Amino acid sequence: MSDANTGASTRLQKLFEGHRLTPTQRRIAHCMVRRSADAPFLSSVELAELAGVSQPSVTRFAVALGFDGYPALRRHLREVAPAEPATGARTRNAYQQAVLAEIENLRHLEAFLADPAPVVRAGRMLAASVPLPVLGLRAASAQARGFAYFAAKVHPDVRVLDEGGSMLEDRIDAAVRAGGSTLLCFALPRHPREVVDALGHARRAGLAVVTVADSAFAPIAAHTDLLLPAAVGTGLAFDTPCGPMLLGRVLLEAMCDALPDAQARLEQFDARAAERGLFAD
Repeated sequence: MSDANTGASTRLQKLFEGHRLTPTQRRIAHCMVRRSADAPFLSSVELAELAGVSQPSVTRFAVALGFDGYPALRRHLREVAPAEPATGARTRNAYQQAVLAEIENLRHLEAFLADPAPVVRAGRMLAASVPLPVLGLRAASAQARGFAYFAAKVHPDVRVLDEGGSMLEDRIDAAVRAGGSTLLCFALPRHPREVVDALGHARRAGLAVVTVADSAFAPIAAHTDLLLPAAVGTGLAFDTPCGPMLLGRVLLEAMCDALPDAQARLEQFDARAAERGLFAD
């Protein structure tokens, strides 16, 4: 992705931040970020088709951002980020487009990681929290379990919170009583209200919250101390969270760097696995 496209994407992200957007409006926002070079030239009908929403939804989206309508939003984009529309791209089917969208999301993640300070800070927070509760409900439960599976190899006490219900706050309270200082949350659309409530409870209970979310303007942003954004793909019937998964692995790396005995723990695990013949390869 060119520097110009990166700059256009960044300007779009800043335009959307601070606005409480509905899931449909967030879908439009993600589409515009992915197509940042084309966004100033798209009609409302074209944008609606690309985002998979109705044309009136695009109009409501522009109004939610503070514009009189979509033409005013498009004029603003042309004024602040003039560019030529992308041309010459060959036609690709919907499956290929979904893959390309994920590649674009990973490019945005790579650009975000150019400043490693937020991830390094998060890694230190996670390493220092014993126990470490890891929250992920519904669509995000797989991300939470995947992170916890690997984290348990190097961290002394990882607790997965992947089920909602009346006991969720009890388990957060138990982590606080046991000495936990930070909660890691994976938050993906559509964002369950239970996650928002759980993060509010965690902060009131004294936990700092680190969140991997699909965007910096996700609904849980107000309940997070450190938010690390990684967009999801929206080109298929169900979102594709390659970016959040990769960012979770990056966080694991940063946490290992902050744990002085992480390498020794990994070597011990490998030795025990070999003794037990745990793996076929």
